[in-house]
Amino acid sequence: MNTVHPVLLQLDRPALLRPYLLEAGYEFLRVLRTPAFTIPTLAFPLVFYVLFAVVLPGQWSSFHKASYLFATYGVFGIMGPALFGFGVSLAMDRQQGWLELKRVSPMPAGAYFFAKIVMSLAFALAVVLLLSAAAIGLGGVRIDPVTWLALVAVLLLGALPFCALGLMIGTLAKGQSAVAIVNLVYLPMSVLSGLWIPLFAFPALLQKLAVLWPSWHLAQLALGVVGQVPDVRYALHAGVLLAFTALFLVLAALRLRRG
Repeated sequence: MNTVHPVLLQLDRPALLRPYLLEAGYEFLRVLRTPAFTIPTLAFPLVFYVLFAVVLPGQWSSFHKASYLFATYGVFGIMGPALFGFGVSLAMDRQQGWLELKRVSPMPAGAYFFAKIVMSLAFALAVVLLLSAAAIGLGGVRIDPVTWLALVAVLLLGALPFCALGLMIGTLAKGQSAVAIVNLVYLPMSVLSGLWIPLFAFPALLQKLAVLWPSWHLAQLALGVVGQVPDVRYALHAGVLLAFTALFLVLAALRLRRG
């Protein structure tokens, strides 16, 4: 008997993974068929980057503008799929009763959330690829393959705290109200973290308060990778992002248990 069980478990693994992969595929197709999500998610970071980094004139004395904004708009770009794709989608599913239906279905409970994470990361990767093409082709950014891969890894892993934040928002709001809440979080946090305009252009008080935002910590990691911020404390920023992720997940779990 002891020699049979490992073989059976190994044979069952594809079947165990199948619901997760199917749910992820269906979620991705559903989002692709929603232009109101797909087009802004992919276009806005690219358009803003080209406008501020390429079209508008001006150079910064301490930074390479195109490289700096490549990192910060990369952070801005990966936040969108995580917050809207996770939070708004969950809120709509709750309002329409899909979440309750999936809870009572034979589908593993984790498959639903796995699918949304995969979808968010897939769109985040697409945004990063578009920004990379614009930065290298139009912005004159010079980045070696190893550094580029490190930046992509930082941005994709950095999307997870915002998936958790989106999850928390999705448990608090229902339907279209989630869109307004996400915008009230997403846009001010992006601006106050220095993702659109560098923090040195802000008053001193706002520069100090930037440490309160998870997006600022991710931006510091990204800027450190592309060499635009010296002496980055990678472990500290990563630890803060992990703490934010844990906090948002705990709050979301408590909310989901209450129904």
